[in-house]
Amino acid sequence: MGHRVGSAPLLLLLLAFCKGRIVRVPKSPLIRVEGTETVIPCNVTDYDGPSEQNFDWEFSQGTDFVRIVSTWDSSFTSQQYQKRVSSREIVLRRSSNNAVELLIRSIQPIDQGEYKCITPSTDATVQGNYDATVQVKVIADGLTVSGSKARSSKPLKLSEGDSFELRCSASTTSSEHTHLQVTWELKNGPAWQEILSLTHEGKFQPSPEYEERYLSGDVRLDTVANDIYRLSVSQALPLDEGLYRCLVSEWVKGADSSWQKIQEKNVEVASVVIQQTALDVLIATSNMSVTERDSLDLTCNITTDRSGIFQAQVTWYFSESLDDTLSDARVLLSVDRDSVVSNSPLISLSHMDRNSYHLLVRDVGVEDSGYYFCQASVWVPQHNGSWHKVVEKTSSPVSVVVTALELDYQIVLNASKTPKFSDDPTELECRIVNAQNTEANIRFTVSWYYRMRLRNDAVVTDELLATMDADWTLLVGDKSRQRTQNGEIIFSKQAMGTFSLRIQWTSEADRGDYYCVASAWSRHHNNSWVKSKDVTSALVSVFWATQDYTLTVEAVKLKPFFMAGHTFEMICKVSSQNIKTPRYSVLITAEKPLTDQSNPNGTTRIISLNQDSVVRLEDWTDQARVDGVVLEKVQENEFRYRMYQTQMSDAGLYRCVVTAWSPGGSGMWREAVNGLSNPIQIDFQTSGPVFNVSVHSDNPTVYQGELADLLCIVTIDRVVLEPDDMSFDVSWFAVHSFALDRAPVLLASLDRKGIVTQARRNWSSDVSLERISPMEFRLRVHGCEGQDFGNHYCSITPWVRSATGVWQREPEIKSKPIFISVKMDVLNALKYPLLIGIGLATIIGLLSCLIGYCSSRWCCKKEVQETRRERRRLMSMEMD
Repeated sequence: MGHRVGSAPLLLLLLAFCKGRIVRVPKSPLIRVEGTETVIPCNVTDYDGPSEQNFDWEFSQGTDFVRIVSTWDSSFTSQQYQKRVSSREIVLRRSSNNAVELLIRSIQPIDQGEYKCITPSTDATVQGNYDATVQVKVIADGLTVSGSKARSSKPLKLSEGDSFELRCSASTTSSEHTHLQVTWELKNGPAWQEILSLTHEGKFQPSPEYEERYLSGDVRLDTVANDIYRLSVSQALPLDEGLYRCLVSEWVKGADSSWQKIQEKNVEVASVVIQQTALDVLIATSNMSVTERDSLDLTCNITTDRSGIFQAQVTWYFSESLDDTLSDARVLLSVDRDSVVSNSPLISLSHMDRNSYHLLVRDVGVEDSGYYFCQASVWVPQHNGSWHKVVEKTSSPVSVVVTALELDYQIVLNASKTPKFSDDPTELECRIVNAQNTEANIRFTVSWYYRMRLRNDAVVTDELLATMDADWTLLVGDKSRQRTQNGEIIFSKQAMGTFSLRIQWTSEADRGDYYCVASAWSRHHNNSWVKSKDVTSALVSVFWATQDYTLTVEAVKLKPFFMAGHTFEMICKVSSQNIKTPRYSVLITAEKPLTDQSNPNGTTRIISLNQDSVVRLEDWTDQARVDGVVLEKVQENEFRYRMYQTQMSDAGLYRCVVTAWSPGGSGMWREAVNGLSNPIQIDFQTSGPVFNVSVHSDNPTVYQGELADLLCIVTIDRVVLEPDDMSFDVSWFAVHSFALDRAPVLLASLDRKGIVTQARRNWSSDVSLERISPMEFRLRVHGCEGQDFGNHYCSITPWVRSATGVWQREPEIKSKPIFISVKMDVLNALKYPLLIGIGLATIIGLLSCLIGYCSSRWCCKKEVQETRRERRRLMSMEMD
């Protein structure tokens, strides 16, 4: 165990000694070509001291080292290198804080030798190596690069799609075992662009821009004979235009087995100009007009300066608008470079000769009017059997107008059945006659219109009853949609050119003028139908003499005088004229005084009785008197309204609103006319009690958590009532703001039966409501909070028992508000936080003392070892 413990420090000590400064230069030898630029890098790692290190370079040819240059001492350079360093033929440049490069711009045979890179020490201790050497070998320049011919000032002119070859010669007589890399480059802009390379490792490497063409075989690099490198382009494109050069670099394998480029030369071989193929596309015919059902004949002529083998591809287009683009146009027919024509039943395309293409459109229609143009492209073959498009052009459009054949037909509208009275049937027949130039591709439809008769000079508007589309689908207008669905109006097509309109039960609203519009539809080549003509018929009048409906309604009050609590009766008498077998619906309305807050709008709909004698309560909301109103039919034209146990709140004007109905078609009732009766007034003239209400509080300002008392006090004027003859509905409200600018919030309510209802609250305070005397009601707010401040008021609804024992409800009364403010008790608010703080401080202090005592007693105790003293007795003097 002791051996293991002792070996660990030894291992750490060995690692510390192994770590130290490391200076690195390339592995020897470095082979360089005479006259080329040479760069020798040097860097240092694992050093102490500042991050930026200094470097010294020295040179030796087997003897003593000669100082060349230094990064920190300008006087370091020896005499024989002063001139080359000052002329910057030899430069020491820093690439980073711990790395430099020795640059010799044109290395010479005299520069062959050993170079040493030295780093002055900045370490606390001397560790590692402080210099490194590299051997540089300078060989003669044996690389020769030339074009197949000297570059001529005359460029090489080619047509797009032609093939061309360029040659370059490259060889070397180097004493070392070197490899050559040949790269073809093109310059058609500010910089040279790489095309294809034969690397020093014998691999073909195309640039990304030429990779696809290289894989397809359009661009190739071959070696021919001795040291000849040939660039072959089998399909010239416009982007191949420019200056071509051959770039040759010489590579040698270094001591670390990596390839190093030692020199590079280039030669400009040729300037290539790509001439684009000229192509003209022209339609022989100018703008033209043809008649419907005739044939359209157009010829597209193409001319090109292309010679040799090529094929043309032609496509015909059609566009309805001159502003449409080629993508928006419709392709009619096309012939490809193999002379294969696309198929179409009514359109044909023929190849008349090498430069002419004939388009024939048979049986043209109006939809063929528009702009026609052709597009031609020239294709040339490639060495791999594929075809390449060298040029494409589109002709100018030719406008073609197709004149439609004029359809000639007439339309006759007759009334086969006309009404003489209301609810009689009406039948109209619309027929197409004398039709000419109508073929199997023509179809007729009809639209029905109604025009109301006006007695003045107002503008007449026509209403669409129904229309048919090209496939005879019926589209019904808004005026007749419901009646058509109910079967009251029938639209039908009786024959090819005969259409009918039937109204089963004609009403007064149907009186007016009717006409039909016959539409002719033509079928196009794509089997679609297009409307070509409309013909409107003459007007047919549907009218019969009739007298205006009259309706008289009279309201009669049966009892001229009555008191609150009694029954109110009213008779509605109805009389009508010019209405066949009428029935009546009755509605009773009341116009309350503006002081009635239950209905601020004025008019209240109470109860109704429809024409089928079905009774319905409308806006009657008194749940205590659900059965308190009755409306019944006494006779055919007489109705009686009763209201039992009338209240003071029932005061107002009462009317009968009567609607007369006459039987319509299919068992339905049709509204004829409305009438309004004279008003019957209910006015309770009484000298009964007058109630007043007020709010009082002994302490309107309270602190949080205290109790707030508010009293609602009711007083009576004029008449003294017994407590048993009156009761109150009491409600307390609060407006939580200084001004009455918010909606009141209900706090609690107490009805006249003594039932208390509390509103839901969102804070911890609570309310209670109680009656402390027949005329006083107390609201208490327990545990007041800040949210309880604001204006508080009470609202009462008195109930008084009449002499007959009936309870009458008096109008609602509201008190003036009283403002309750809630303050915060600062002492009580801070009492509990202070007590809690003092308690916590005391506990923490005692705990600190306990921890300190325990620490000093057990954790920090030291054992003091006293010096051992031997106890020996003193010897007596006599014994000594």
